[in-house]
Amino acid sequence: MTSAVSATADWEQLEDRFYRKILLYSELFGPDYDLNDYQIAGAPFSGAIALYKNDDVLQEFRSGAAQTKPSIEIYSSAGKLIRRIAYDKGPIRGLGWSEDEKLLVIAEDGTVRCYSDLQGDFTQFSLGHGVEMVRVKEVRFWSTGFVALLRTNRLVAVSRYDEPRPKYLADPSPYIEDAVIHSWAIIPPAYTLSRHVEVLLSTGSTIIVLDPTDAQDQDLQNGPFTNISVSPNGKYVALYTTQGKLWVIKADFQDKLSEYDSGMGSVILPRTVEWCGNDSVVIAWDDEVHMVGPQGHSLKHYYESRVHLIPDIDGVRLITSDKCELFQKVPDVTEDIFKIGATSPASILLDAVDQLEKKSPKADDNIQLIRSHLTEAVDTCIKAAGHEFSVYWQKQLLKAASFGKSVPALYSSDDFVDMCETLRVLNAVRYFEVGLPITYEQFIRLTPEKLIQRLVNRQQHLLALRVSEHLRLPTDRIYIHWACMKVRQSTDDEDSICRTVVAKLQGKRGISFEEIARTAYDEGRGRLATQLLNYEPQAGRQVPLLLNMEEDEIALDKAIESGDTDLVFFVLLHLKKKHPLANFFRIINDRPFAAALVESSARETDLELLKDFYYQDDRRADGAHVILRESMEAKDLQLKLEKLKVATKLLSDSKDHVLEAKALDESAKLLHMQETFERELNERFMGISVNDTIFRLIRTGYSSRALKVKNEFRVPEKRYWWLRLRALVAKRDWNEIEEWGKTKKSPVGWEPFFNECLAAGNTKVAAGFVGKCSNLGYKERLDMYMRCGLVLRAAEEASKGKDLEALEGLRSKAVGRDMVEVERLIKILKGGK
Repeated sequence: MTSAVSATADWEQLEDRFYRKILLYSELFGPDYDLNDYQIAGAPFSGAIALYKNDDVLQEFRSGAAQTKPSIEIYSSAGKLIRRIAYDKGPIRGLGWSEDEKLLVIAEDGTVRCYSDLQGDFTQFSLGHGVEMVRVKEVRFWSTGFVALLRTNRLVAVSRYDEPRPKYLADPSPYIEDAVIHSWAIIPPAYTLSRHVEVLLSTGSTIIVLDPTDAQDQDLQNGPFTNISVSPNGKYVALYTTQGKLWVIKADFQDKLSEYDSGMGSVILPRTVEWCGNDSVVIAWDDEVHMVGPQGHSLKHYYESRVHLIPDIDGVRLITSDKCELFQKVPDVTEDIFKIGATSPASILLDAVDQLEKKSPKADDNIQLIRSHLTEAVDTCIKAAGHEFSVYWQKQLLKAASFGKSVPALYSSDDFVDMCETLRVLNAVRYFEVGLPITYEQFIRLTPEKLIQRLVNRQQHLLALRVSEHLRLPTDRIYIHWACMKVRQSTDDEDSICRTVVAKLQGKRGISFEEIARTAYDEGRGRLATQLLNYEPQAGRQVPLLLNMEEDEIALDKAIESGDTDLVFFVLLHLKKKHPLANFFRIINDRPFAAALVESSARETDLELLKDFYYQDDRRADGAHVILRESMEAKDLQLKLEKLKVATKLLSDSKDHVLEAKALDESAKLLHMQETFERELNERFMGISVNDTIFRLIRTGYSSRALKVKNEFRVPEKRYWWLRLRALVAKRDWNEIEEWGKTKKSPVGWEPFFNECLAAGNTKVAAGFVGKCSNLGYKERLDMYMRCGLVLRAAEEASKGKDLEALEGLRSKAVGRDMVEVERLIKILKGGK
């Protein structure tokens, strides 16, 4: 088919497989830009390219007219300069990328810089372990870490860039002949049995495999190997010998899979050996490239300038001064459709579309021919469209899929729609202005979210927004990054920047103005940061930044407005640590909510702060209460008295608190007396009240001392009688009670005497007080006698009250002589009637 010939124009057959070389971009750097002078490192998934001029070559402008400061230049694959980063840490021994396109730069002294985006911001750490003295020689990278080879032949591994913990691997020194390492490579942890990085070292005629704990000699005899390369899946290793031969073996060194003689001998050694996916190996000299297949056959390509290889998961990018190409194995679905003589259902379906455009009846014949395989043909065309870089062939394959899926009665169009959306994205980012020549397989592995992040890092905000909207993904991070860049790079005045940012972002979901404000603050634009924070809806995001900006009072106001008590406490704690106490109180005095929180918290945890707070607020009574509380809790008498004295002084200075001051003064007197009682009587008195003191003294037999306390503190007579009565009852001093009862008049009445004695179980003494309760009626006295078990005395009260019914009721309760007497009283009462 003519269409097949056109689609396979860039194909080459190697053994039983097809490979293609796709020109991605041309006119990259121009003939005056000699890449021989540069270290080059390409990010995975067709990412950015970092260039650094070698130390032995003067750093010059492209014009070659002037010398410049050392810098790392970051380009897209299309040769567009993204950023020039100044670098001042000395010779670079390692230049690499992480899988999320972070640039890693390792200096000779072991300093590591991790550039998190493409704008020059970085974090830095050191390899430590004395590396600054022995120096770094070379570095090998994998997706999340790297291994550094030191000049002492020791190796240091870092497995994570976000939490770097440099660790030495096993010492290879006993295995290295003449202390010479000819070449080395790493197997990432994801592909090793130990789940630790393994290092392959070429020394002498063999290979040494190292991990963190052990070193093993593989006992090879054909070395030394000038180049070692591990396949992307970690299963195979390519070894290039000094005799110009390429070996491909399994990673466990058990089986040799193929051998290839480059014909270069030992005269011209390759600059690099890399894998093209997991299928073939690419060997590059200065201007010559060999692609070696699984069985040891090769394809040869020649260039006019030095070639740099950047391997990826499904191919390898070739960078020269004037163009960027992609080598990769032709995908199986593409080969099934386009190879010469193809008779697959998908190939016939594509031909049917070609016939349909020509209005040929053969289109229907083709469809009938593959009707039973139509679903398979449609799926193959959709997948093949994803692997195509040519927009023309993308459209043709999708037309074929669209035509084919319209024939079956039931066919889900989801894959077709998804592929259309994906190709629209891939074509947009492959455009030379963007320079991301990502393949479909790389896109699936990278994920749309990370592709959008790469666009954002390149400040392709509009394209990132359109891709996100097209794929129905969140856009908040794009807007925030755009705003941060606007704050960093704009030369407009701060008010204009604020208006522009707010107009663009206000109303958008998920936008955090705090992050933008932090960027403004980091850029020295404090006023702009404060303005932007006013639009942050979450106080929890506003407050920490305001505190960092030393806008303490604004931070406190924002925390109070939020109603979040924990947030207010956080601010108050910060302010208390930062400010002198007087200034801290000044800040909170104008804010009742904050003052109330300080007061309530200090009441439980910091009495000294509470006293200072009350003092500065002239709240003498509250301050005195705190000191009184301390006095009550103090164990030492002298300390108690001192605190009482201070509290009394506080209250006495105010006319409004004379009574309270007097009460505290009396408390001090009481403590003095109690201390004396404890010392002389060997009883516990400290800390109890006046009433309890009197009670305890009477109970222990010191009535005269109790009377002294009563007189000293002007205890009312009624209260004193109550205290004495209960103390004597508790003491069971019935004689004293009976003698006391001979008194003609009681200020509390005689009922309490009856009740207290009865409650204590002494009915005899209790009954003695019934007759003295002259203020009670006969029924109450009758009941009192009955509670004491004195039926006859109760009958006498009923008789005095001429209550025949009560007497007759008592008859049944009387026994013996009491019954006779009750009968007599009843007869007398009846006779009286």
